Amino acid sequence: MLQPSELAYIAGLFDGEGCVTCKKKATKRKDRNNKVYNQWYIRCELAMTDKDTVEWLHKTLGFGWCKEKRYNNKPNYKKQWRWACGYRDALMFAKLIWPYTQVKLHKLEQIIDHYEPHDKNIGDNVVDLTLEREIRKLENARQYE
Repeated sequence: MLQPSELAYIAGLFDGEGCVTCKKKATKRKDRNNKVYNQWYIRCELAMTDKDTVEWLHKTLGFGWCKEKRYNNKPNYKKQWRWACGYRDALMFAKLIWPYTQVKLHKLEQIIDHYEPHDKNIGDNVVDLTLEREIRKLENARQYE
């Protein structure tokens, strides 16, 4: 179980370095005589040059994949590390961080709406900051009792 502080950190990291894709994409199916189908492409991805942070994210979440992105034709580029998840894992990720995100909120809600169009439990707001601060104050006070 992830702590709210970890989720908030991940959401902030993802807001700055992440990418959300939720769209239909024309895909040629080789197993069906190269017929083109409009298929959903749903993915959450975070890329950065700090390997430790990306590996921490992968280990902390426990799903998705993590690997190095290589630039064969650009030898002077720094190594880039990527964490990504797709489809149902992207839904799980979106539901974990949506209360804490700002920049990617709309795109994450597109993933949630795609899989759970009738789920109205998430509301329209990110987080009620006043309520969140009060909850954190109470949690901190309990720690020092």
